[in-house]
Amino acid sequence: MFYKIAILILSVYQLAYAQQYVKVKAKSGDGIYSLLGRYDLDKESCNFEQFCKINKLQSKSLLIEGQSYYLPVEKHTYNGKSIRSTVGMDDYRLAKQVEQYNDKMCDAHFKSDHRKGKGELWCPHHIQNCADKTDDFVPKEREYPIFGSQWSQVRLQSKQLAGAVYYIVSGHGGPDPGAIAKEGKYKICEDEYAYDISLRLGWALLSHGAIVHFITRDKDGIRSDEILECDDDEFVLGDLKIPMDQKERLNQRSDIINSYYAQYKSKGLSYQRTIEIHVDSRNTSERIDLFFYHHPDSKSGAVMAKKLLKTMKEKYAIYRKSGVYTGTVSERALHILRNSLATTIFIELANIQNASDRQRILIPKNRQLIADWLLEGIMKDYD
Repeated sequence: MFYKIAILILSVYQLAYAQQYVKVKAKSGDGIYSLLGRYDLDKESCNFEQFCKINKLQSKSLLIEGQSYYLPVEKHTYNGKSIRSTVGMDDYRLAKQVEQYNDKMCDAHFKSDHRKGKGELWCPHHIQNCADKTDDFVPKEREYPIFGSQWSQVRLQSKQLAGAVYYIVSGHGGPDPGAIAKEGKYKICEDEYAYDISLRLGWALLSHGAIVHFITRDKDGIRSDEILECDDDEFVLGDLKIPMDQKERLNQRSDIINSYYAQYKSKGLSYQRTIEIHVDSRNTSERIDLFFYHHPDSKSGAVMAKKLLKTMKEKYAIYRKSGVYTGTVSERALHILRNSLATTIFIELANIQNASDRQRILIPKNRQLIADWLLEGIMKDYD
């Protein structure tokens, strides 16, 4: 008798969850975070906790391929009037977040349009239960000497990137200046320009509430000159000297990123991105637009790279006379793409050997525009 009652209670329990939560199947290789990430639920630690709770799993539980699990996403029948009255919330801001989430799930073909008739409306757990929790991770320090005296104060413009962690790696540095070209009588070095744009991008990310770590570092700060003097005094985060050996240099950078990655992951910050910036070197007659690499196995990398590409294409359609943009997204298995635990995007800015391309990095205004446009694409990836 007791056994039958227990089975009945369990059946009622499962039925309640089946009616309340979205149910999906795990794919090959899925862990809890990767499954949540597919449905854009990995940015808030409370989603992870709720997933474990409603599926009766431990935090280190493995998922079984083909088995169904409940997402921390409640299902509602849209009443045809408003999201607020459907879900039962008063906050317009939160209702807009629910709307954006449903639009994103429709775009990903995970659900049909919630605005058709009385379709299904999905409400993620975090929006009502921990919507502002990531605010705790917005850096409170607003002065950063790394940017130089004129740029050291970083005013908080918004908290749109609260909870996001970025590792900015400017290419080469120290004993390796990267590609070298001549601009008139001056020598220009790849590492100096990649670093200046990296600083400008990092400054912008911080201004919107992100956590930013510059892996390659210098004491130059953001500079407003066209000719940036070549030097070899760069170092890496932790005041570590950059090794002469290339393999050691690459391992040093990915090791630093991965040590921070583990720390933030333990705090529930799973949205972490590495952005490596370079200037390409090709035949002097060849012009190139910004292009992007991601690892072949990185779905999140592919998504981010395509959003950056789309943003660049939109900007060039407005600001370039011809409106033509020829940038690309490609798969590569470069060291940083293979070894960084954080999703990684590798960016090439221009052909340093081409006189016209060089204007993209020589002119300070252009360096700032590149940083601004990259920021826009990055923010779209986190939305």
